[in-house]
Amino acid sequence: MTSDKKSLTLGAILYDSFELLDLYGPLEMFGNLKSELKLITVAENVGPVPSFQGPQTMAEFDYQNCPQLDLILLPGGFGTIQELDNQAILSFLKERVPSAQVTMSVCSGSWILAKAGLLDGRRATSNKVYFKMATQQSDQVDWVSEARWVEDGPVFTSSGVSAGIDMSLAVIASLYGEKKAMDIANYTEYVWNKNPAEDPFNKYLNMLVPE
Repeated sequence: MTSDKKSLTLGAILYDSFELLDLYGPLEMFGNLKSELKLITVAENVGPVPSFQGPQTMAEFDYQNCPQLDLILLPGGFGTIQELDNQAILSFLKERVPSAQVTMSVCSGSWILAKAGLLDGRRATSNKVYFKMATQQSDQVDWVSEARWVEDGPVFTSSGVSAGIDMSLAVIASLYGEKKAMDIANYTEYVWNKNPAEDPFNKYLNMLVPE
C-alpha cells in the first residue's frame, strides 16, 4: 500500500473520556508528515471534547459536516463503553470506514469497530488487560490475543495505548515508505517496535476482566 502524490486527510474521531496517548501518540507521528497529510478532529458535536485524563481537544467537524476522510483514527479509553450504545458514532463509522484508505483503532477503539460490524471476518486486537471486553463485542472477528498491532487489509488495530504509536509508524511505512517512518521515529526519539507479533504485554491478558 502506497500513497499517491495528493495530500491525504486523516480524521481523528473524538468522544468523551478518550485516552490522551491513544490520540496524541499517533497524531505526533502523523503530524510530522507535514504537507503530505492533513489532520482534522471529528466528534458528534463541534467543540471541546474532554479526555479521560482531563485536558480537552477541540473537535473541528461534526459527523454531518465532516469532509471526505482518507484515513480514520479511532482512539480508545474508558469512554469507549458508553460509545458502544451510541448509534451516532456507529452509523458514522459504518458510513465512512468502507470508503477510507486506512482505518486505525487504538486500544479499546477496536471494540467500537467490532460493535459496528466493521471487523467482521477480519483479524484484530485490542488492549490486553481488558481483552475479553473486545471479544464480547463480536464473535465474527478473529481476535488475536498476542499482537502489538494487527493489519488486515485496510484496517489496523493496535493493543493498549502506546501500541498506537508503533501501529501508526507501520501505517506511515505502508503509505510513505519505511525510511520516512524511521526518520520520524528517530526525530521524535521513539524506539519503534517494528514487529507486530512482539507483544510484551500479552502476559497481562484479561488481568482486569473476570474470567
